[in-house]
Parts: sequence; structure tokens; C-alpha cells
Amino acid sequence: MTDPRRNLPGVDVLLASEAFRPVLADYPRGRVVAAVRDALVLARGEIGALGEAAVPADDAEWARRVGDLLSVRDLPSLRGVINATGVILHTNLGRAPLSQAARAAMVGAGRGYSNLEFDLDKGERGSRYVHCVDLLKELTGAQDALVVNNNAAAVVLALNSMAAGREVLVSRGELVEIGGGFRIPDMLSRSGAVLKEVGTTNRTRLEDYREAAEGGSVGAILKVHRSNFRISGFTEEVKISDLAALADELGLFLFYDLGSGLLADPGKLGLPPEPRAHESLLAGVHAVAISGDKLLGGPQAGIILGDGEVVGAMRKNPLCRAFRVDKVTLAGLEATLRHYLDEDEALREIPALRMLSAPLDDLAVRAQRLCQELVEGVAKARVAEGSGVVGGGTCPGVDLPTWTVRLRPIDASPRALAKELRSLPRPVVVRVEDEEVVIDMRTVEPDEDAFLLAALNQASEACG
Repeated sequence: MTDPRRNLPGVDVLLASEAFRPVLADYPRGRVVAAVRDALVLARGEIGALGEAAVPADDAEWARRVGDLLSVRDLPSLRGVINATGVILHTNLGRAPLSQAARAAMVGAGRGYSNLEFDLDKGERGSRYVHCVDLLKELTGAQDALVVNNNAAAVVLALNSMAAGREVLVSRGELVEIGGGFRIPDMLSRSGAVLKEVGTTNRTRLEDYREAAEGGSVGAILKVHRSNFRISGFTEEVKISDLAALADELGLFLFYDLGSGLLADPGKLGLPPEPRAHESLLAGVHAVAISGDKLLGGPQAGIILGDGEVVGAMRKNPLCRAFRVDKVTLAGLEATLRHYLDEDEALREIPALRMLSAPLDDLAVRAQRLCQELVEGVAKARVAEGSGVVGGGTCPGVDLPTWTVRLRPIDASPRALAKELRSLPRPVVVRVEDEEVVIDMRTVEPDEDAFLLAALNQASEACG
């Protein structure tokens, strides 16, 4: 029997066919040639699995396949998605969505030239590090502030500036992994500081720090907020104010890797008490690092707040240039921070905060409406209560009550439907639980509901 792969058309034959004229009109010839070759390779593989049925029936079908390949390749690699997972600060989906004002500011900064490093009053070179500083000082009470490109960079910069070549005391219960395999001990080592562990995993006392500081070359105490896990039961840790008093007594630098970046009142967001930067500074911490793209609700950034002399030393460190932040990020961060001048505005305008404080009744109404408007006959749909999480390595153990739409496809598996939703030009990312596709309304913006409905109907019909 003849191998069907021997009957596949040649590249030149397909390109010369009438069916390929529209494709060649839409794309450069070189790209079409490459796509035809790839389509032929795919067809050879499919023939091995499916036989002759995998071969396109005619030139028109070949043209459609090649056109589909080119269309997919024209999609940007980094695309906006609908987050229906119920994870508000979803690290894999870019963490905090930005406010309208932040997006507009970033577009404005990227549209043309800016005064990024230009002093408009003096008409001479300025510094990018002046932007956002006054706002951060006003909002947190810090003497000075420095913005770098992420929180991990802020930690490395701080320790390298204040404790390079010296020991840094860290409680064993705070030697955390922050995700992606990056661990506090490794980052501390890269900063040039030397880790000295204190206490035990579950209990660390003030005297443990005092004893560890004796004799050696201790230069700093590092406090790490356990923002991505909880230790409960037989536990003990030192108050930040007591650590500050000890650091001052012994002449040590006290640095707090706070991480989450919460500036708003956690009670207004339905969250349990969460340490905030201004509280830590009032307690006597010399410098604090927070993230811009977590509970602050802005773009990715590492924000160092603290004593003027300490922050000034970090600004002069050559590593600061390696970690420096760009103009677009600074513009988005400034716009986000301006919302906090009026906390009610921040709760209203910053999407992450708005999602956290969304009334359950509103989520229920939206879920019911979405469920009712789905096309019948392709999936069984129901509305159900559920729970989401804050995400982004923050607020571990906090469940966010929510309302969900749950779909059970009739002629396909839930995972097939989830994959179809991800393959849309604007992908929809969902959860799959108990053989159902779960749409969590808390992380879907109200103005995305109509698009989500169309996407669900389209994907469900494609799976049917």
C-alpha cells in the first residue's frame, strides 16, 4: 500500500494554486513559504497517527491550514487574558491589574519623550529617582524612598548596601522561598552578606537575636514577613518594635522585607490584620521593602522606604543602576499612588482592591445573569457559592467567599473546554474542579461580562 505521505503536495505546487492567492496577498511570500513547510511537517505527523484522513482534501483546505498558522503567529506572545480563576493577584497572569489612570499614565510616558532624568526647573540633567518619592513619603511617613524594578532587587540592594561581607541575623522560621525556586538564603548570599540563622522554625525569642549578635561580625537583622504561608500552634516571634530597640542598642541595621505592599485599611477589604509599611517605620525599622504589584495594586516595582541616610546609601550603590526602574513603570506607579491620597478613591479605582471589596450580592447577580444567557444544549450550567484567594504570595489561609458559574460540557471533557477557552484570541483562564469548569466572578471585571459570555458560548459550541 502506498504511504499517504508520498502524496503530499510540494511547496511550489501549493503556492501556485488559486487557493493561495489570498494568503499571499495578506502575508509576505517568505512567511507563507515557511508556514506551508510547517503545515506539511504537521500533516506528516498526523498521517502517522490518523492515516490518510489527516491529509487536507484540496488546495483550499491547505490554504486554510496555512492561514490559521499565520494568524496564530501574528498574535502577540504577551496577551491580555480574562482571569476567571478567583485568584486576584495571580502571579502567572501578571498579578495586579492596573487602574485606568495608571494605564493612561504609562501610555503617556511611552508615547514620546519625558522628563525622566531631566530637571525642568534648572534645564539640566536630573534623576529618575525623584519621581514618586514625595508621594511615598506622604503616604508612609518615610524620610526617603527608592524605587527599583522588583522587591527581590530591593532586598538584595539593601543588604549589599548595609551588610556586605557581614553577618545578617534571620529567624529560621523566616527563611522562606518566594516562588520560582528563589529562596531568601540564596538572595542573601548573592547580596554579599553572610546568613546567620537564629532561633527555631516555630519559636524565636529576642534573646536568640541578642546571643547571635555577640562576638562575630553581625551587621544587620533581616525580618521577613511570612506572606505566603502561616505557622500556627506552639509558636513565638519577636515584635518588630522589640527588634528595632535591640538593633539600635547594638548598632545594627534592621531591614524588613514586608513584601505585600498593603497601604489601605485591611478591614475595609475584608482581610485580617496585615503589617503595613508606615506601622513598621513607626516601630523603628530602618528600612522596609514592599512590592508594587501585590496589594498596593500597581505595576511591578520594589519600593524601599526608610531612614534618609540608609536609603541614600542604597541610591549611591552601583547595583542601583542594575536594578533601576523604567519610565513607564514610574508613571504607572505614580498614578497608582495618587489614588491613595483619598483611600475611598483607591478602593474604588484600583482593580485589585475593588475585587477584594466587591459585595457578594453583586457577584451573585452577575453569575446568575451569565448562567441564564449561556447557549443551551452545549453544557450544563449552574450557579454555586465558592471561595477564591488573594494570591501573589499574600494573605495565606484567607478564603474569599464568592459566586461562581460551573459548566459541565455535554460532548467534551471540562479540560477540553478549558483548553478551548485558552485558545481564543483573548484567552479566558478558568479552574477545573470536580469535572466542572469553574468561572469565578470575583476576578472578572463587570465590563468583561459580555465578552466572557461570548467566549463561553463560542468555546462550548466548538467543543460540541
